[in-house]
Amino acid sequence: MHKLLLSFLLATTYLWSNLHAIVSILPQETFLKAIGGDKVTLELMVQPGNSPHSYEPKPSQMLAIAKADIYFTIDVEFENVWLPKFMNLNKKMKVIDIADTVPKIHMATSHNTHNQHNQHAHKGEDPHIWTDPANVRIIAQNIYNALAKYDPENIGYYKTNLETFLNLVNDTDEHIKEIFSSLKENHKFMVFHPSWGYFAKAYDLEQIVVEVEGKAPKPKDLIHLIKEAREEQVKAIFTQPEFSDASARIIAKELGIPVIKVTPLASNWSENLLYIAKIITGKN
Repeated sequence: MHKLLLSFLLATTYLWSNLHAIVSILPQETFLKAIGGDKVTLELMVQPGNSPHSYEPKPSQMLAIAKADIYFTIDVEFENVWLPKFMNLNKKMKVIDIADTVPKIHMATSHNTHNQHNQHAHKGEDPHIWTDPANVRIIAQNIYNALAKYDPENIGYYKTNLETFLNLVNDTDEHIKEIFSSLKENHKFMVFHPSWGYFAKAYDLEQIVVEVEGKAPKPKDLIHLIKEAREEQVKAIFTQPEFSDASARIIAKELGIPVIKVTPLASNWSENLLYIAKIITGKN
């Protein structure tokens, strides 16, 4: 009974939209909703609170895949495992990489990281491209290009939505720059998981990373991290709800600073970046 009801609801929803699209993570859903509006039916794969590193789709999501017109990828780890299976399930589904043409950087390889810019994709690149507004402008344009190609009748609608969304991206970028205007270059902030490399690069910041390549710091690394955080007057440690934060709490207790749980996978993209900027500067 429940399966029949679910099938009916999905079929009814699909009748009212022009395109049926799949996205991997929440930020993509936010961007696609902003540009596609009510002309696009959306299905999110990695549900809130889950990690793109290990998520497995539910049967209802596989049903949506079978009916989809487009899958918008963004180069997260989840897609490496599941995208070939999705494409095999629905051979007519178009696959659009909205991370295409976004300049990539390396993931952190040490506890104190200076991010290096790299124009070419390679093993170990940082997938969190949407934490830099400049990258979101590219992502938005890539989404628009796909929607305009596969639903040309609504190109004007998508264009208007794109312009409105780009105004939000630009306003967010300017507001963050204003928040950081009093900081010196290469100001450091502390994170548990190195998810904010693009954000750091965009605003001349540096991540002090607690966890590197999935490994918690050794005792000597903890001593170094605490010393560096104290010297840099770090205001807080950022951790993600998707990961354990035991080591971060040890450091925070030693320094007398809060542990702030914040995820780069938040749906409220603009507010999330502004919140992080305010925490880093102590203006929250």
